[in-house]
Amino acid sequence: MTNTTTIATLDGSGDFHAYRAAPAGTPKAAIIVIQEIFGVNAGIRRKCDTLAEAGYLAIAPDLFWRLERGIELDPDIKPEFDHALELMGQFDQDKGVADIEATIRTARAELGDSSKVGVVGYCLGGRLAFMTAARTDVDASVGYYGVGIDGLLGEKHAIAHPVLLHVPQEDHFVDKNAQAAMHAGLDDHPKVRIYDYAGEDHGFATEFGERRSNASAKLADERTARFFAENLG
Repeated sequence: MTNTTTIATLDGSGDFHAYRAAPAGTPKAAIIVIQEIFGVNAGIRRKCDTLAEAGYLAIAPDLFWRLERGIELDPDIKPEFDHALELMGQFDQDKGVADIEATIRTARAELGDSSKVGVVGYCLGGRLAFMTAARTDVDASVGYYGVGIDGLLGEKHAIAHPVLLHVPQEDHFVDKNAQAAMHAGLDDHPKVRIYDYAGEDHGFATEFGERRSNASAKLADERTARFFAENLG
């Protein structure tokens, strides 16, 4: 079952919509799906639907709501890609993490405070997943091709629960030096696991469009599924 739900901000300053996909039976846990710069588009909704089919309550909050509500952009259409970059430049990431935390709390309130909640994010969402792992009590976090994580390593000491990162080695938004810094800073972290994908570029695990690399996307998604099964139940 899918629907749109409304979530209040932590500070009470407003509310935002979120796409919600629920399994047929009782959810075994909840997973917050964190958007790319293209909004809660068809690809992100499909990620939610797949998680619901696997037995999870999946919720994708509209994080750009303060700038423009209901954004759905196609990265393969240049004007839409350019608009996404404009929105990214205006986006307040700290407020975005707060909205993700509000979504986590909403999921826990629905399933029960003892229920586990994970996050999975893509691109901008991959970065926000790392920030969420460091700044909230989320139970497990997955980031796909997160940008700028090398600049967030000062927060790694705050990560208390498992984190999985998928890193394409030919990511044109994350150069080799940034990837090396991520490995140097995180390889010995007891809660963090990094998988590298040789020959792959940014966006390789998208559901639709020209960026998808099918074999690597399936491999990464299988690793994510195992990770959530181990850490969320």
